[in-house]
Amino acid sequence: MKYQPIEKELFCHNRRNFARQLKPCSLAIFHSNDVMPTSADGTMAFRQNSDLFYLSGIDQEESILLLFPDARDERMKEVLFVRESNEHILVWEGYKLTKEQARDVSGIQTVYWAHEFKQVLNTLMAEAEHVYLNTNEHLRAVVEVETRDARFIKWCQETYPLHRYERSAPIMHHLRAIKSDIEIELIKKACHITELGFRRLLQFIKPGVMEYEVEAEICHEFIRNRSRGPAYDSIIASGANACILHYTDNSRKCKDGDLLLMDFGAEYANYAADMTRTLPVNGKFTKRQREVYESVLRVMKAATQMLVPGNSLDQYHAFVGTVMENELIGLGLLNEGDVRNQDPAKPLYKKYFMHGTSHFLGLDVHDVGNKYRPFEAGMVFTCEPGIYIREEGIGVRLENDILVTRSGPVDLMKDIPLEADDIERLMQQK
Repeated sequence: MKYQPIEKELFCHNRRNFARQLKPCSLAIFHSNDVMPTSADGTMAFRQNSDLFYLSGIDQEESILLLFPDARDERMKEVLFVRESNEHILVWEGYKLTKEQARDVSGIQTVYWAHEFKQVLNTLMAEAEHVYLNTNEHLRAVVEVETRDARFIKWCQETYPLHRYERSAPIMHHLRAIKSDIEIELIKKACHITELGFRRLLQFIKPGVMEYEVEAEICHEFIRNRSRGPAYDSIIASGANACILHYTDNSRKCKDGDLLLMDFGAEYANYAADMTRTLPVNGKFTKRQREVYESVLRVMKAATQMLVPGNSLDQYHAFVGTVMENELIGLGLLNEGDVRNQDPAKPLYKKYFMHGTSHFLGLDVHDVGNKYRPFEAGMVFTCEPGIYIREEGIGVRLENDILVTRSGPVDLMKDIPLEADDIERLMQQK
């Protein structure tokens, strides 16, 4: 892995917290993600299952974790299975974790080879009453392929039909929403790498540059700083492309007078950063561009102050909607009387600001968490308002990553230039 070793106490701590949530005499099983095929004999780059990584730190395919806090045999309370290597794998794929290395990474002392899993599982299932299985229960998940988790669920329930089956996802959503100090440092590292990429762009962007050239500069800076690369597909949207929320073609030439909306973030040790900045391609905002930019920035600053313990996403988004309405009226995009008489279920601001303002951030860019849970210290959210005026070809979005603390919101991207004057000044320092 490109990233530096992570303290194994993080994963030991996470397993202890998870074990406390289980019913008596419960066995929990977590699988790594599949290596996904492309076509012919091609495969995509491997990305570990976030829950398995959270509980073990193991970043390798064909890995399995068993947690059985009430096991009679002390050695069977935590069991890890990793892929056994051989000469062929060493030549064609490189080194895999040894058992000792797996112990060092995870803090789990009982380690078997993956091919021994079913034999060990059969022994433990004789003791277990409840079996916790893992699924992707993110509210926005669209899963059209059969995952390793899904295949195992079918096999396990067919093989052991009389056990009581439970869901791990609600527990994982609850635990992963609160970041530990080590996790916060990893997210800060991802944010710092993102900053390095952004500062590189301030000296690169100019009329005539292609969107994909901007994307290439980002990837270069990320990888040279121990990131695997972007945490998600980078959005590099110039001109009217900025009004397409998930534009990823990145194929247009950036023209003089355009705004360039860039939504990107580095991954570090599987943790994500998520940042958006909007720049004038020629280094100078027009009057109208600056008006829209300043409106978005005011909404962002007001929204950030609402990311405090006790608030909820519904309350938060209602407040942001009100602030946005006032800004859109000031920009001449909405009429105050129309807003006063609008259908509350169909707020008029949605024409120009059609997405949410914040989402959980962590091991996944759109991290897991309960949307109805009040904000708590240790949660990390994005804050990303935007205004998109298609008829003017103007799209502005600004986004930072915010840590909720008892003493107020902490901006993890506070060192990344944001004010319009700073953006112009830095872009003109060629």
